[in-house]
Amino acid sequence: MNLKGKTILVSGAGGGIGTALVRALLEKGAAKIYAGARSTPALEELLQIDRVRIIPVELDITVPASVAAAARQCSDVDLLVNNAGVNRCMGLLEPHAMEAARAEMEVNYFGTLAMCRAFAPILARRGNGAIANVCSIIGLVNLPVNGSYCASKAAGHSLIQGIRAELAPAGVRVVGIYPGPVDTSMTAGQAMPKATSMQVAGAIIAGLANGDEEIYPDPMSEDVQRKLMAAPKQVEQQFAAMIPAR
Repeated sequence: MNLKGKTILVSGAGGGIGTALVRALLEKGAAKIYAGARSTPALEELLQIDRVRIIPVELDITVPASVAAAARQCSDVDLLVNNAGVNRCMGLLEPHAMEAARAEMEVNYFGTLAMCRAFAPILARRGNGAIANVCSIIGLVNLPVNGSYCASKAAGHSLIQGIRAELAPAGVRVVGIYPGPVDTSMTAGQAMPKATSMQVAGAIIAGLANGDEEIYPDPMSEDVQRKLMAAPKQVEQQFAAMIPAR
């Protein structure tokens, strides 16, 4: 996909991968970028880069009226990047795991589905639009210390496959993005090797430009994906062993 001159909506643009994606898309010559965030003041630093091409959008993907309003405001998009997500960093059997699981599913699955449903007709009318959903490599194999988050991202992975099939006849491409750990507020305090947001954004842009259907934008996700293709049970067991001693 040639991103030059395109109009793009990025949800979750107030920080992390979302902010980095907006910056990278500007560098690639995007004509207009709608930057979605639950609170538009969170976008102020980003807007200072380019107040002409970056358009703030107040967007809470868990609120139907907010999603509908965004679809009306951003009715000229060529590419929708569903980046908004939440991670409660909790195992499935922990005391507050049910609340965490509901919150993660509400954003990572139901909110993302709502965005896909709202923008699918817009992209289909444009004839060659695309949706890119930021999933996670641990949506493909469960890391039990983040068990409920992984389950929500596994649902997100299945969503990608389903809407890809449904939108194919309309000529709308659907891309799945599967990063590993990224140095953002979501992974703050977790001791592990992490890619930077700009590294991940650059790899996502390259994958979109290359026409990739699945993007593994960092060394860890690439490595895990290779291992999953070769020996998925071994990867599951390796990740299961990462539960700390109680």
